Amino acid sequence: MTTETLTVQEARPERPERPERPGYRYYVLAVLILIYMLNFLDRQIIGILAAPLKEEFGMSDSQFGLLGGIAFASVYSTLAIPLAWLADRFSRVWIMTGALAVWSGFTALCGMAGSFGQLFLCRMGVGIGEAGGVAPAYSLIADYFPPHQRARAMAAFAFGIPLGMAAGTLVGGLLAATYGWRTAFIVVGLLGVLVAPLLRLTVRDPRRGGTDAIKTEAQVAALAAAPVGTDRAGKIAAQIMLGLGAGLLILGALSWLMGMSLGNPLVLAFGGLLAVVIGISLMIARRTASVVIKKPSFWLLGLGAASSSVCGYGVAGWLPLFFMRSFDLTLKQTSIYYSGIALIGGILGIWLGGMIADKLSKKGKGAYPLTPAIAFLISAPCFILAMNSPWLIGLVLPGGGSHVQQLTLAFLIFLLPTGLNLAWLGPITAAVQHLVPAAMRSTASALFLLLNNLLGIAVGFYYFGWMSDLLAPRFGEESLRWAIYTGMGFYVLAAILLIGASRTLKKDWVD
Repeated sequence: MTTETLTVQEARPERPERPERPGYRYYVLAVLILIYMLNFLDRQIIGILAAPLKEEFGMSDSQFGLLGGIAFASVYSTLAIPLAWLADRFSRVWIMTGALAVWSGFTALCGMAGSFGQLFLCRMGVGIGEAGGVAPAYSLIADYFPPHQRARAMAAFAFGIPLGMAAGTLVGGLLAATYGWRTAFIVVGLLGVLVAPLLRLTVRDPRRGGTDAIKTEAQVAALAAAPVGTDRAGKIAAQIMLGLGAGLLILGALSWLMGMSLGNPLVLAFGGLLAVVIGISLMIARRTASVVIKKPSFWLLGLGAASSSVCGYGVAGWLPLFFMRSFDLTLKQTSIYYSGIALIGGILGIWLGGMIADKLSKKGKGAYPLTPAIAFLISAPCFILAMNSPWLIGLVLPGGGSHVQQLTLAFLIFLLPTGLNLAWLGPITAAVQHLVPAAMRSTASALFLLLNNLLGIAVGFYYFGWMSDLLAPRFGEESLRWAIYTGMGFYVLAAILLIGASRTLKKDWVD
């Protein structure tokens, strides 16, 4: 019997495990928030270091987009599945501890890179480590907090995102401005290595499903009588990806060895390897994949979150450079200015998103995706207004006001979309936990993150850099501004997909 197969024995009536003392539960949550903060600090520090890195290695915006996106996201998204599969069977705490040490070590190594290629490989190493840092944490939180508190607990965990973004921007920017970008990478990387023992020595791995709702005799009987799921859908998905990967590798080999004009050999080879890794990951997680692949809510939640993340990750990664180009801020000024926006706006948005969804969910499960859908529709125009604060303030003050007034107005408006952009984290991650039984939660979270991060980080970070280069001949230094404008359509797409999820979630929900 595997942990992914529901059997009569597993469906026996059982009261939930006595919950941990509230004080310890919240301590565990605080440690996980700290780990997630370090996760995002190491992930996003590259954004504030864009100017010195581009100058050091002579990169275009498109190349920097590859460094911040595909180098990290390719391994982060795909390796998360086998690591989550292990976390559903072995100690989640041990896996997260090892992951923290690995990604922190590679962050420190980024500071020693001597070329674009070396930095690209080090960023891939950061992604390898961070692949084991999020899905197991979602599962731990679901086993420490009962269902009616999970969206808020997930939202609190997501505080690590604005805290990490703010810390990466502020600490990374100040260190880079004072001591150079290499020192910034090394210092923040070593910090994570020092924190890793705290997680391993003080956090316990609770019984899976121990805080889930008590099932009635009728519910238990229905579960026992339900047919055992197969892994057929997961196998088919894995075989498709393996076939695609093999095909791309063959095309890459023909292009390189035979000189055939089939495309860039390196791009084909990289895409082929990525598809093969995804295929292997899906084969490992085929039972969980077979469950979620059949549920419309999984696709709507995953693609909706991914569409928003194209802007979320992309804009967050490029805004520091935008402030330096279009608002004439120095590296030090940008680190202080943007860290304040990320911290204040992010925390408020994440907490309100989780709290509102928890309250509205009493009237229906559709509130979990509907809450962020509304937030995304408000975010897009707010971003555009914030980026045009000189024009906006000029409607009131002749000449557009002073530079300080423009920056102040932009800061206040940026708080709104920054918060609304992150409001999905608590509700959507909580909803994903309820698409599968407790024993599959880590793996289901990793499959969700595969969609969200592979599209969100890889596409988002690269898209804005590519679009900026494309628009540069016409708009010059303002090309990044126009590139960000074009990305706002992803928020509208995200809202449409999540509204669809609000109509299917009740049917796909698993208590």
